[in-house]
Amino acid sequence: MTEKQESHSNYKGFVAGVFSGIAKLSVGHPFDTIKVRLQTSNSARFSGPLQCLLQTIRKEGVPGLYKGATPPLVGWMFMDSIMLGSLTFYRRILHETLFNPHRMAASPSSFAERDLHLPDSKIHKLPTLGHAMAGVMAGATVSFIAAPVEHIKARLQIQYSSKKSERLYKGPIDCVSKIYKYHGIPGVYHGLSATLLFRSFFFFWWGSYDVFTRLLTEKTVLSTPAVNFWAGGLSAQVFWITSYPSDVIKQRIMTDPLAGGLNDGARRFPDWKTAARTVYAENGWRGYWRGFLPCFLRAFPANAVALVAFEGVMRALP
Repeated sequence: MTEKQESHSNYKGFVAGVFSGIAKLSVGHPFDTIKVRLQTSNSARFSGPLQCLLQTIRKEGVPGLYKGATPPLVGWMFMDSIMLGSLTFYRRILHETLFNPHRMAASPSSFAERDLHLPDSKIHKLPTLGHAMAGVMAGATVSFIAAPVEHIKARLQIQYSSKKSERLYKGPIDCVSKIYKYHGIPGVYHGLSATLLFRSFFFFWWGSYDVFTRLLTEKTVLSTPAVNFWAGGLSAQVFWITSYPSDVIKQRIMTDPLAGGLNDGARRFPDWKTAARTVYAENGWRGYWRGFLPCFLRAFPANAVALVAFEGVMRALP
């Protein structure tokens, strides 16, 4: 593959990621709001996901489920673009170097794209470990965009009042400006280390996505979009099963009062370990899984639709 052709194909992952982000937000944000509220509250406020859902709708209406949607609407378009674009890039790099002695070009999907007319048995494919490693690398890359987006989103999602006048933050721009005013860039990036840890579990997401894609392609007669749908949904559930406790701790850190001029309360968690210990002290091991049900229910449809959009756009782009 020539340098021009390689550069030409690299852009597709970033463009397709934009469509993935839009699809994910449309389907998944109401589930995410319930998840975050359960993660950052105790049983005295919400006894479970259904009670949280009904109380949110009763007090704040359906728009309450989409609180904090603006940051991820914009953010997920960029986040999925960077994540899936960098994932495509890292797959290619790993395939051309560490995992490919013949230096053949890697495709953006599960199987290698060939430059020579060879039988399938002769085509070198990126192994599952390569896909998993590329996932970790893409997760670290996108964390620097995801951390401030998820930080702002979480703070907006836990503002329970239906009256804007009673909220500390009027919206995402006001939230960013107030945090930056009193805490600077470190304040905006509050929770970055927890975000990096959480996204290291992309190892299981993209490794299992490759496994499911191969199995469904080889063992079934499903169409390519159907394979993308099922592999995307199932791999997302593998990811959340392995990563959920780290997400609970991340949300606790991101919604912890920043104190100072914000007058939002006193800091409780100076570090990740303190947050983890507090979760356990409050609710035992169950605390690490509080809010898991809406997250698990969201994971399949949101990510299945997102990956169908991603792979479909990848195939459609010239």
